[in-house]
Amino acid sequence: MRGVRMGFNGIASRYERDSLIQKSAADKLISLLDIRRDDAVLDLGCGTGSLTRKLRALTDGKVMGMDPSEGMIHEAESNRGGLDIIFKVETAERLAHDDSFTVIFCNSAFQWFRDPLNALKNCYRALHRGGRMGVQAPAKKEYCPNFLEAIDAVAGDPRTATIFAGFRPPWLFLDAAEEYASLFKQAGFIVPFAKIETVSTLHSPGEVMTIFESGAAAGYLNQEYYSTKLDEAYERAFREIVRESFHNQANAQGKVELVFNRIYLVAVK
Repeated sequence: MRGVRMGFNGIASRYERDSLIQKSAADKLISLLDIRRDDAVLDLGCGTGSLTRKLRALTDGKVMGMDPSEGMIHEAESNRGGLDIIFKVETAERLAHDDSFTVIFCNSAFQWFRDPLNALKNCYRALHRGGRMGVQAPAKKEYCPNFLEAIDAVAGDPRTATIFAGFRPPWLFLDAAEEYASLFKQAGFIVPFAKIETVSTLHSPGEVMTIFESGAAAGYLNQEYYSTKLDEAYERAFREIVRESFHNQANAQGKVELVFNRIYLVAVK
């Protein structure tokens, strides 16, 4: 439990196995970017590098993966398999690679940017003229009704209510594609494509819990985002309540319809 309070460092060792939703959403983003053999690609928020390795197979150009989590980059290096990929611990807000890439691929990471406009200005500078940036990320305040139903249960349970009242969400969720496009335009980009899609898939309650643990839990169980102190009893009760909620959401066949709202956006320099 202590590892989760450390954010993505705490889940790095199991992230590649458990990040089912992040990987499936990435396929559409890859298609939208139409990566060519001569493209130089930055995977921004690369996690453990599974998608960076996939990008490596699509181009003969330079491929770099960046992530702010040392644990994620350690896993990425360990799983590199001898491929010609550069991995770096770095945040988008500190990105300093002027005119270095033709493609920036950002899958399931944009919502974590602490200063999105500054990060996007850095991305703009990092691209060649005519280069493109693709983003896929959870969108809307109701980004995942299933998760929010479980979190409502946490907020109302006497075992967790007091501590959870000190939680401050770290994520950027905008409610309209036009709001995302406007942010990119402020950074200098042209935005030819921006669309929020609602995607639903069926999973067992246990699979939904795994998906929750692969990303959202790094925020909901991270001391950095609380004004009150977390303890072992809180973390244990939090997971019990969330797990029970997912079981209660299952249909007669024992499946949960897991719904995500996602922004898909392509921006051009």
